[in-house]
Amino acid sequence: MPNPEHPYDLLDRLRRFDTCTLSNAIERLEIRPRNEGFMSGKMSCIFPQMPPVIGFAVTGRMRSSMPPVRGKCYYEHIEWWRYVAGVAGPKIVVVHDADHAAGTGALFGEAYARISRKLGCVACVTNGAVRDVPGIEAIGFQVFARGFSVSHAYAHVVDFGEPVEIGGLRIGPGDLLHADLHGVHVIPAEGIDRLESLAQDVLRDDRDLFCLTERKDFSVDLLAAKLAQAKSRNLCK
Repeated sequence: MPNPEHPYDLLDRLRRFDTCTLSNAIERLEIRPRNEGFMSGKMSCIFPQMPPVIGFAVTGRMRSSMPPVRGKCYYEHIEWWRYVAGVAGPKIVVVHDADHAAGTGALFGEAYARISRKLGCVACVTNGAVRDVPGIEAIGFQVFARGFSVSHAYAHVVDFGEPVEIGGLRIGPGDLLHADLHGVHVIPAEGIDRLESLAQDVLRDDRDLFCLTERKDFSVDLLAAKLAQAKSRNLCK
């Protein structure tokens, strides 16, 4: 959770970068393989026009194909809400749909979004379905999901506070997530103090390359020289 290594102002500054820029910055840390740390598959950003979000994961698992053992209302699970409320924000709700056919019913709708927002959450990530999309959009709450559902069916949280896997990405409680229209990735704790500076370097290097492509005398030789310069700085590997 937020600590001297993850102060709120740093999180807010990192949030302003898009995921592609931060991903490139993380690559420069050389602390994980380039094909790890982000979601893949059929996950979609429901509101691609919204700005990036950042927050610590609060995790749970849900089902909708069968009635819950207790509680008839899909948001009637006070222990779950106490868990969400007990984590320092900003937070991102990460819900794994554990049904055989994920997305039968939608746990996350406008009611869930409004409660979650009030408890310090800024987004939801699920391999299942969502509903009440206009209402969620109206309050500025971001959602990443596999699709939509008319009904919540028997949607209910079955357990929480444990690691889950969505889109090939294993997410543990408290993992720092960053997301936008491109998708969701985990910000590693190692090297986080260097990420802002590295992201600024990424943007500068991109601008230099883009300016090169706009030159009237652009040529493959100029491109080769630019790439050689980048390689000498260990930026092209």
